Amino acid sequence: MEIERKYLVRELPDDLDSYPHVEIEQAYLCTSPTLRIRRMGDRYILTVKQHLRVPGTTAIHNREEEFPLAPESYALLRAKCEGIPVAKTRYRIPLPDGLVIELDIFHGPHAPLVLAEVEFPSTDAANAFVPPIWFGPDVSTDPCYRNSYLASLSKLKGYSTNSNRIVSAS
Repeated sequence: MEIERKYLVRELPDDLDSYPHVEIEQAYLCTSPTLRIRRMGDRYILTVKQHLRVPGTTAIHNREEEFPLAPESYALLRAKCEGIPVAKTRYRIPLPDGLVIELDIFHGPHAPLVLAEVEFPSTDAANAFVPPIWFGPDVSTDPCYRNSYLASLSKLKGYSTNSNRIVSAS
């Protein structure tokens, strides 16, 4: 089970390039349940994800299974996906308590969106989390910030910093 919270980012850390990072491309075959393909560096992955509703928390709870793909299989499945592929650079930034921030800087039509996700060992840990000062609003419960939603947009005008919302042209 994956338990996480997702935030907009007010400003990037000064030493961002000192953290490990990887280029990611992902696309979606289905959103209920979520069937995602992802190229992460030189790894290719099929993910089956089911969103779970857990009362009393804003944390995201997902049941998730990943399966390795051959590059050829990724290419075949990629041709069957609809919408806009999500391209981003993911930085892994450790926190003092052993947690890790996954900072995603989106590219292409999803730029200049920047999101930070933190995965937790329990719902209680997610509820108790105090984000770093450079984090913006918690958007964990806003479906507009799910990667599957971003990929589904046929036209994207961009990210509005005034409204903290994704703006679709369709």
